[in-house]
Amino acid sequence: MNTPTGARTLTGVALALAASMALTGCGGNDDASTAAKPKPKTASEATPVKDPLVASFDGGLYVLDGKSLRTVKTIELPGFNRVNPAGDEDHVVVSTDSGFRVFDAARQAFTDAEFKGPKPGHVVRHAGKTVLFTDGTGEVNVFDPAELRDGDRPRTRAYTSAEAHHGVAIELANGELLTTLGTEEKRTGAMVLDKNNKEIKRAENCPGVHGEAAAKDEAIAVGCEDGVLLYKNGKFTKVDAPDDYGRIGNQAGSDDSPILLGDYKTDPQAELERPTRISLIDTRTAKLRLVDLGTSYSFRSLARGPHGEALVLGANGVLHVIDPKTGKVKKRIEAVGKWQEPLDWQQPRPTLFVRDHTAYVSEPGKRRLHSFDLDSGEKLTSVTLPKATNELSGVVAGH
Repeated sequence: MNTPTGARTLTGVALALAASMALTGCGGNDDASTAAKPKPKTASEATPVKDPLVASFDGGLYVLDGKSLRTVKTIELPGFNRVNPAGDEDHVVVSTDSGFRVFDAARQAFTDAEFKGPKPGHVVRHAGKTVLFTDGTGEVNVFDPAELRDGDRPRTRAYTSAEAHHGVAIELANGELLTTLGTEEKRTGAMVLDKNNKEIKRAENCPGVHGEAAAKDEAIAVGCEDGVLLYKNGKFTKVDAPDDYGRIGNQAGSDDSPILLGDYKTDPQAELERPTRISLIDTRTAKLRLVDLGTSYSFRSLARGPHGEALVLGANGVLHVIDPKTGKVKKRIEAVGKWQEPLDWQQPRPTLFVRDHTAYVSEPGKRRLHSFDLDSGEKLTSVTLPKATNELSGVVAGH
């Protein structure tokens, strides 16, 4: 889950305000039956939708058909909610004010699987496991998404950080668990635990550690305020930024590419920096390249394509398809109108979600959602929704 540095879900008064502003009723899918209408199907009887998308809005979630973008169901859910793939063909993880909840997007209903805790943060999928990090407690939960099929909470590997912080964790194929180090005031680096949660490696030269990504050959990176910290073959390596303050807080990786895509910010005093440069980190050589796109972007603008392409949705409305080896823009897809990132990170902005060869792009200013074929660059379809959407995700099987 990509977020700005120190990002938190709404709490306290802010949560109450968000809830009070939420919708009290949604679309026709939830109308009570009448004598003239057949009785609606229950959640367990709902016709499954293939490859669903889930978009959040102020007051709930839309479940959409991944091909037609038709709205299949509207779910009421007050508050600020975030959505991420759960790691299988049916479910997404929804971060709510009470914790992580598992939503069966294919059948349009919440399951009994829930991980309660304040400030649910990053959701990471890798090597057949899904990892949840709860910022308010520092708790890490690892599970096999295949165990979500029965609707109950899956068996988990649990670990609790020494101190609560806005962190992230990822389990490697060999069972090692990489997790961040920090407190609510300061984040310093990462450590690696063995299968028994015993510490085996540590690096504390990554100030402001935030976000993660995995590259080809299981090279793992976490972002720092002065570059990135790599973990590969049992060893930490620091990749320094060319600037004293060169923050890489959000990254996107691909199993098909040894090169990671990251953002890049250089002004620690900015209320909101709108960068135009991206970073490309070669995990084989521990070298960093900066590429200026000539347009700004946001933390919801980064993704990877089916062949390892680096994808960036610019504020000029263009989806940039970039060769990560050369940094050259290979294709420009006119996706949405021009936009500007809002000051509040929880406010809607165009969002990019990629699944297989299809890029989905939201355009909240027009209440629109579009899909594009990444190979041809052609627009596949567009729809207008009742409410402006915020986050956009969907089911994604495999890691």
